[in-house]
Amino acid sequence: MAEKIFSTAGGLPKVKLSHAPAGPNAFKRMIDTCDRAEPGQMVAVYDKNNNPYGVAIYNPRSQITLRIFTRQNPEEFQIDDFLEERVGRAVAFRRDVLKLPQTTDAYRLIHDFADGLPGITVDIYKDQIALEFYSLGMYRLWPNIEAAFKKHFPEASFHHRATAYTQDMEGFTLKPEDGPGRKTRITENGVQFEINMKSGYKTGFFCDQRDNRLYTSSFAAGRTMLDLCAYTGGFGIYGAKAGASAVTCVELDAEASELSKRNANINKVKIDPVCADAFTYMRQMLELKRKYGLVVLDPYKLVSNREERDKGIFKYRDFNRIALSLVEPGGIFVTCSCSGMVSMEEFSFILRGAASNAGRKLQIFKKAGAGPDHPVAADYPEGEYLKAIWARVL
Repeated sequence: MAEKIFSTAGGLPKVKLSHAPAGPNAFKRMIDTCDRAEPGQMVAVYDKNNNPYGVAIYNPRSQITLRIFTRQNPEEFQIDDFLEERVGRAVAFRRDVLKLPQTTDAYRLIHDFADGLPGITVDIYKDQIALEFYSLGMYRLWPNIEAAFKKHFPEASFHHRATAYTQDMEGFTLKPEDGPGRKTRITENGVQFEINMKSGYKTGFFCDQRDNRLYTSSFAAGRTMLDLCAYTGGFGIYGAKAGASAVTCVELDAEASELSKRNANINKVKIDPVCADAFTYMRQMLELKRKYGLVVLDPYKLVSNREERDKGIFKYRDFNRIALSLVEPGGIFVTCSCSGMVSMEEFSFILRGAASNAGRKLQIFKKAGAGPDHPVAADYPEGEYLKAIWARVL
């Protein structure tokens, strides 16, 4: 365990706001003055009348200059007390309110702003805890954060994650973990998955789709199933266990595709893992006039910033148009988007357009988001990123 930093708030640099933000994020135009603050440092925030406003993480090179994580008086703020309270509250919510340990040993422990710790998400996989950083300030606080979690999970091992994009934008570099990749096996709703804690996307697995995987599997029995952008086989393996007559999992990442095959073996089910680009594979199936009773489309984030928005929306429409053409009449189509900049209303509009272009009629019968371990802060609706829509295709 590395030495903790920022043990007290004494002498925090002062930032004065020109006007208060509507939510927890403050951008450069909202800042009046900034006193000797360094990138990634905690700062004491005051309003334009010099009244205490809260404590934030400051980074002038980030698109989000201030991440305000508490409205507590900066003069009374103690970081370790704060982290212990926030972590304890988050753990109790998952354990005592949601009762997640009764159905799974893999779930989200910290979901960014919704749990009062902006710039970080934390997932637990049995006895392994993965911290994914989105801000320099939270990365600098990792020893303190891990110390707070150790009080609840004393035997846990910790792993750090951050995308290359985040590291470049925020200005930090993750230290590589020593030794070979640590693998662990988790169980959710009776389905097992192997996770490599040093590879893969996000923290190694997508806990946010847990409930959606289970609901989708209720339509699998007796149907042929196509799982597009399958990653390590989540939807497909659920479907196979639920009695699908045949399951094809299409994933471009070779390592993830191989792991989907291993996960199928762990669960004693059979799938056809196809390592291929989903667009290319779908077009091939169209030429072969192949149809499926259950099609799941869960692509990677196609809209990650405003510059990519138009291009990403076009991809969503094209993805859904082709996928819908592969669903047999009366079949079930499940489509997902993890782009926070695309609302459920807009995603539904995209789906309607795709159906029209494909010449298919849809009966939309369910819409959902991430599992309850991914709560959304009322003042930060951008946290409601995942959308899933179920439709019967006519």
